Amino acid sequence: MFEDAIEKVGNFTRPVFSIMRTYGSAKILPSSSTLFFVNEEGFAVTTKGTAKMIMDASAIEEKYLKFKEAKKQLLQQAEAEAADTALEELLKSLEKEYEYEENTITQMKIRFVDCVDALSGIQCRFHPKADVAILKLDGFNQINYSGYATFAAEEQEIRQGKFLCRLGFPFPEFTNYMYDAQRDEIAWTNEGNRTSPRFPSEGMVTRFIGADNQIAGIEMSTPGFTGQNGGPLFDAKGIVYGMQSSTGSLSFGHCVHADVIKQFLEKEEVQYYTDSNQPSIKLEPLDLSYIIAKNTGKLQ
Repeated sequence: MFEDAIEKVGNFTRPVFSIMRTYGSAKILPSSSTLFFVNEEGFAVTTKGTAKMIMDASAIEEKYLKFKEAKKQLLQQAEAEAADTALEELLKSLEKEYEYEENTITQMKIRFVDCVDALSGIQCRFHPKADVAILKLDGFNQINYSGYATFAAEEQEIRQGKFLCRLGFPFPEFTNYMYDAQRDEIAWTNEGNRTSPRFPSEGMVTRFIGADNQIAGIEMSTPGFTGQNGGPLFDAKGIVYGMQSSTGSLSFGHCVHADVIKQFLEKEEVQYYTDSNQPSIKLEPLDLSYIIAKNTGKLQ
């Protein structure tokens, strides 16, 4: 039923892989999430959680680099002064200053898989209420995805009982990372598995979620999976009706309605396309000078 649609939608749906570790631990924690592109200019949509993780990555890395440098200076000072007895207290004080505890994330690195040929940074705009964020990839010469989302036109009513499919990357099976104990650093490598399988899951529309006097969300009969967050919800023709959202330990299959996404794209003047017989919506590119979040750190 969805065979051709999965191939079509898979061309513009991509995983976002992350690796992280917590303070004092050498264990690397991999995770994955999803985004999908809405035009050929590097604009994509995803959930707020995914976007926030991307935006936070560089700040987390920079903070830990400063901590390591401060710690290095403490150790050098203690060695010069033979003040081993006070070192432990000084280190505890430094940890308190940087707010580092056992489960604090100290390093996080992000990788965009098969999105663009090069990436110098990424810019983001968050929806004020809905679980939607717009991403703009910067610094590329060539896109590595093909096609873009075709949203259902507003006049197409979604009815209870309609079967739709989700697509995302819930299983982080990539292994191309390592921990360098000498440098106290996690890193991506060229060895190991660099991909994870895309995973479709279908369901029936069961009910709708209202907000601000409009239908804002779609509930499905089957739950989504963590990692599918930010992935498209589409029909057997590959027409996008929404985006997977709110997955967790207890998921009710909630998706953001396509109309909410389209309205946000229009507000931010980002070009997108629908299956309407009318000409594709063509808007001026988003003025990114006022974007509230920007990441120009180590993105790949």
